[in-house]
Amino acid sequence: MALALSLHQQGQRAQIFEARTRTALLEDKRILALSYGSRQILESLGVWGKFAATPIAAIQVSQRGGFGRTQLTASEENLPALGYVVAASELCTALDAALVEVDLPYLEQARVSRVDSTQDGVQIHSSAGRAEAQLVVYAEGSIEAEAQAVERDYGQSAVICTVSLAAPHGNVAHERFTDQGPVALLPLGAQMALVYSCPSDQAQALAQLAEGQFLAQLQRHFAPSMKFTGASARLVYPLCLRLRRSPIGERAVWLGNAAQTLHPVAGQGFNLALRDVAQLARTLIGAYDPGAAELLSAYAAARRVDRMATI
Repeated sequence: MALALSLHQQGQRAQIFEARTRTALLEDKRILALSYGSRQILESLGVWGKFAATPIAAIQVSQRGGFGRTQLTASEENLPALGYVVAASELCTALDAALVEVDLPYLEQARVSRVDSTQDGVQIHSSAGRAEAQLVVYAEGSIEAEAQAVERDYGQSAVICTVSLAAPHGNVAHERFTDQGPVALLPLGAQMALVYSCPSDQAQALAQLAEGQFLAQLQRHFAPSMKFTGASARLVYPLCLRLRRSPIGERAVWLGNAAQTLHPVAGQGFNLALRDVAQLARTLIGAYDPGAAELLSAYAAARRVDRMATI
């Protein structure tokens, strides 16, 4: 949706093929940590301010049993916030409303089964029919099994939920390293979003604990000064690294989770995807043929350092 809006702003026609229903995106349960740079990209698309965003004033990084901590603050960086925490469902709703406003074609339940090369473009075969284009961008979903991909199984899963605290969080995020794995807490409204990493064989049992037992387990990882009083229903996500060696192909670009799936504890996956979107849109400004090989090569070269450093 962000890419389609970016292209529309510069006068290029884009069409979205979505395998799910359109409303499924608006029910996304994930919580996103947006960098200040991502805020700037969303501002350029006209959607910033259309959804709730909790600013991160500081981040505390510590290790259980370790002495001291690292603290990063927005004031030291001369920024209004180090980042912002948003519900993916609210961001998707804002992007969807922007698409409706400009009447951008959006096909739902249109799973793409095949993309064929033609003399001067591609032909897209989907459950909604056929369409022709000069460039196809895979901007969602997972990396295909047949793709040349690098994989690393971290042997961990993330238990995700929101938690309540006895005292205000003060817009401070926490990254806590434990024997089980990293635990991240992000301010979200009056609550905090939790990403609790643990060995995969323990994740389901941890997620299914009674609320009191789960909070007691979580409390073990934090100082008594931070007291947890409630937790929402928990979801479990397996953690792995998967990336395509190249994010481009013949008249094709892969970005977001279709290009790389990252460990969520650093909160970089969606931010990296938005930077991909911004660079691809810049590369295609005024392009007579958006799928031209030299343009796609220029895009891949421009993204190489940031992509690999973030991964």
